[in-house]
Amino acid sequence: MSVSNDSTAEVLLIHQQMFQFTLTVGSISKVICAILMSVFFTYLNAIMVYTLCTKPVFKESPRYILFKHMLLNDSIQLIVTSLLYFLGVAYLKLVVAACAFLVLVSSTTFRNAPLNLALMSVERYVAISFPLRHAEIATQKRTYIAIGIIWCMGLLHFLIDLLYVLITDPNFFFVSEIFCTRERLFIKQWQLDVYQGFNIFYFVSVSVIILFTYIRILITARSISSNKDSAVKAHKTVLLHIIQLGLCLTSFLYSFIERAAAMASTSSSLFVDIRYLNYLFVLILPRCLSPLIYGLRDDAVRPLFIYYFRCATGKRKSTVNVH
Repeated sequence: MSVSNDSTAEVLLIHQQMFQFTLTVGSISKVICAILMSVFFTYLNAIMVYTLCTKPVFKESPRYILFKHMLLNDSIQLIVTSLLYFLGVAYLKLVVAACAFLVLVSSTTFRNAPLNLALMSVERYVAISFPLRHAEIATQKRTYIAIGIIWCMGLLHFLIDLLYVLITDPNFFFVSEIFCTRERLFIKQWQLDVYQGFNIFYFVSVSVIILFTYIRILITARSISSNKDSAVKAHKTVLLHIIQLGLCLTSFLYSFIERAAAMASTSSSLFVDIRYLNYLFVLILPRCLSPLIYGLRDDAVRPLFIYYFRCATGKRKSTVNVH
């Protein structure tokens, strides 16, 4: 295979050599800690999803349908990212086709997160700005169609990359083994450039949408005299979406920090420590906060979540009021 981005491949090779050295001297506890953290928060997300499946109102409300999709998307992202991290640390290679599938899932769920936040913000904007038409505009069917569009947008670019690699060099795709990273699947520099351009376009577009809805809801909350509490709550919700978007944006810094650390570090142990902290706090932690900063503040979801988190012990809230 002819690879045009040799500098990227060289840095990634340095990464793998450092991984191998690290495993021979220890530090496996850090890897276990990171993986257990992902498993724990995936477990919390699973409880939250189960909670949202226990009441018909959660299944029918577009707001909670989107929240459930966000939880499922983040859980898939956590699981696949942890698997890729383990494969890298364990110095294991995969057939390109298998690696492509894992990276496809990881890349798609990565892009889905901000798009889902934008959709949730638009739903809140419609609920506050057009309360009489909200039920007509934000229907259950349209919500599922919007989720389908999100997945199509997330899949489109990577599928084009895969088709290009498959057509250009099918033997490489089905026979060759590589260290499984997103960059190793690029065989031309333009693919890397287009990938970065798509990411910038997605996040700029989502930022504009969320900021627009935040400002509009803020204006509405100050102008209306009735149902003011709902407007203020929606305003706080979209503000949380901005925080979540900021956390998603930090994931962009992951590869840049990793490359900079690999080229600047004078020792392998220093690089591994920097990479571990980078993985934990830049890539994983933002994905773990969704149930905490969104779900637990919801008065309808929180009591039921706590009930199921305690293994269905204690008092269960029989009625749910959704505002």
